[in-house]
Amino acid sequence: MNPTPMNPLAPLRLTSFSHGGGCGCKIAPGVLSEILKNSGAGFIPPELMVGIETADDAAVYKLNDSQALIATTDFFMPIVDDPYEFGRIAATNAISDVYAMGGKPIMALALVA
Repeated sequence: MNPTPMNPLAPLRLTSFSHGGGCGCKIAPGVLSEILKNSGAGFIPPELMVGIETADDAAVYKLNDSQALIATTDFFMPIVDDPYEFGRIAATNAISDVYAMGGKPIMALALVA
């Protein structure tokens, strides 16, 4: 095996690491549903107001009579090469999931892999 040497001064193209574009590179909803159905996760806490069964944008967990926590996790391949622009796109995508569930975003966590 003769790997191609990397030039540390060459511009990094984020899209060169993508095998698909954006959300289109995810597992199909039906396939994901089958995987989760057979995962063995049987207990659903009564505080879970919205879970995987509705294929919604996020989960909703009741904290008390007047508050609930909306949680969303997402991953998609780079669709642009500029890391700052991609960060803005990823943040907007995550925040829109919270808004879609009627919530108010109060924090975000970015994972880079």
